[in-house]
Amino acid sequence: MPIPQELLDILCCPKSKTDVVLLTADQLRRLNTLISKQKITYVNGDLVKEALQEGLITIDGKTVYRIDDNIPIMLIEKGITVSAGFEL
Repeated sequence: MPIPQELLDILCCPKSKTDVVLLTADQLRRLNTLISKQKITYVNGDLVKEALQEGLITIDGKTVYRIDDNIPIMLIEKGITVSAGFEL
């Protein structure tokens, strides 16, 4: 079950307050490839070890938040840092 649009409309990055949008299938695939190569970390510096099934990305493209069991994990320390080369 996808996240309702009403929820997406009110969600934002808890740190920067930047709006978020759903990751596209291509973005998700590219991010999971980088995760499998151990090149992606959480904001706190810990390595991301688990692939994402779904995710939200800030519109500035800097942070991804995973969605687990249709629940957005919008915790600052669970934000996933993405490099400037990761395109929207």
